[in-house]
Amino acid sequence: MNISIFDLSIYIKFFIGLCALVNPIGMIPIFTTMTNHQSLLERKKTNLIANIAASLILLISLFFGGSILNAFGISINSFRIAGGILIISIAFSMISGDFINKIKSTSHEEKKTIDNISVVPLAMPLIAGPGAISSTIVWSTYYSTWMNLFGCSFVICLFSLVCWLCFQVSPFVVQILGKTGINVITRIMGLLLMSLGIEFISAGISSIFPKLLH
Repeated sequence: MNISIFDLSIYIKFFIGLCALVNPIGMIPIFTTMTNHQSLLERKKTNLIANIAASLILLISLFFGGSILNAFGISINSFRIAGGILIISIAFSMISGDFINKIKSTSHEEKKTIDNISVVPLAMPLIAGPGAISSTIVWSTYYSTWMNLFGCSFVICLFSLVCWLCFQVSPFVVQILGKTGINVITRIMGLLLMSLGIEFISAGISSIFPKLLH
């Protein structure tokens, strides 16, 4: 089946929308901060798992997102607020230094739990966050044919590849900045993450209660 220019433009807009929502380049310092305790091999593994998990989350959202949320009676705005609260809790630990101290003082058994940052919070909600998920669900409702869903699935895989490539350069960032630079960036990114979480929460609240924040 031939794809018209109009159909191709749909996928281009979807890809640009995901990149704008997630900002993979802007995520590099966050990935660097959260994986600075890991070896090069561990960091590559975290990168791979995070992007595979994020792509799976977005693919599930594409095909089943609307049905899952409706089945549980959950709105996109409620999901956005929950994601914002999670991001703020992570931001608090980064600003206070607890995030770094916890990594340094953890035992081997506890370290296994921390290494799961590849799924939470990297894959979700930082890569496949409320914005990306809600955008994916909206696109799936607009273009629900199997041809369109296949095209959007390819876009999601391409987007995950872009994120993976961006995170691959993070070791060079670590070498340039050093431990002191990472500590400074940790607190700066914590502040930015907190702002992002507040934006998620305020957007969700303003949508649920339109007159409350206006």
